[in-house]
Amino acid sequence: YEVAGRLVAVFFDGTAHHALDDLCPHMGASLGSGPFVDGTVTCPWHAWRFRACDGAWCDNEKLKVEVFETRVVDGIVEVDDESATVASSPAESPA
Repeated sequence: YEVAGRLVAVFFDGTAHHALDDLCPHMGASLGSGPFVDGTVTCPWHAWRFRACDGAWCDNEKLKVEVFETRVVDGIVEVDDESATVASSPAESPA
């Protein structure tokens, strides 16, 4: 989905909705295209896994994708684009 000019992936874990930056910091694949299992989304290109609750990369929690607050209003999931957490800079990304 596009939210305020940014691509955002939205997932539902059976209890809550989670919204993350849609682009994997490794090579830019769409995280929304990857499998979502047990609160973790897996990048479809190189299998990097990110926790939906906080955006942390499962192999190195210092690297994160941005996460956004969500709410459901009249059955529609809304994403708060001003609630984004600070992601690691690309310079901190492993090769």
